[in-house]
Amino acid sequence: MLILILLPVAFLLPPRAGAGEIIGGWEAKPHSRPYMAYLEIQRKGKTSFCGGFLISKNFVLTAAHCKGDEITVILGAHNITQQEQSQQEIPVCHQIPHPQYNKITQNNDIMLLQLVKRAKLNRWVDTVALPCAGKRVKPGAVCSVAGWGCTSTDCKSSPDRLQEVDVVVMPDAACRRKPDGSYYDYNASTMMCVGDPKTGKDFWEGDSGGPLVCGKIAQGVISWGPLTPPGVYTKVSTFIPWIRVTMRRLQP
Repeated sequence: MLILILLPVAFLLPPRAGAGEIIGGWEAKPHSRPYMAYLEIQRKGKTSFCGGFLISKNFVLTAAHCKGDEITVILGAHNITQQEQSQQEIPVCHQIPHPQYNKITQNNDIMLLQLVKRAKLNRWVDTVALPCAGKRVKPGAVCSVAGWGCTSTDCKSSPDRLQEVDVVVMPDAACRRKPDGSYYDYNASTMMCVGDPKTGKDFWEGDSGGPLVCGKIAQGVISWGPLTPPGVYTKVSTFIPWIRVTMRRLQP
């Protein structure tokens, strides 16, 4: 069971993407990741799901390919099928994908969501720290991802409870840009190559937009990848200036 942050929704995944489920993982300790956000997305009359993470009281970070007509964010959840006392359900008033997001290559696959109201921070709901601008995570670092996405590649079912898994940051060379290859669109300046193919631990459908957490810092956003690891994450440190400027511009 790989732990991916998004529930399986094929049309939310970019071409060749498998981002959505967590494979090879286990159920997370309830509310041990208070920054986790579950995104319920309305698009052309259909409902789909993504992951995300709370970075301030009224902003959630996720993947740009999770954009929809309307998005509702659920914070403080463990079992997403139950109305837990810990949950806060808040609509999104502004979806701000990165202006240079490319739907074909999935470059700059990152989006800010401004909430209609501020979340109430408590032991179930809290923010996660972001890295310093330009900070690089060294290959070999052990990080983790979590989500409510599929737990197997056939995606016959998705878990009700939050799943998590540990993954290893790989050198960029592990996502080699070969002509007509799986990683042809890999960009080392904006993306991270994560997941040892020997372990099979990865994200899958439904986990898109969730955070790659390394030492309590959200270093990546689940983006895309082939059927087997490594997967590709948006490198958060590259986008810190854009995140800061955009949040300041939208703050009341």
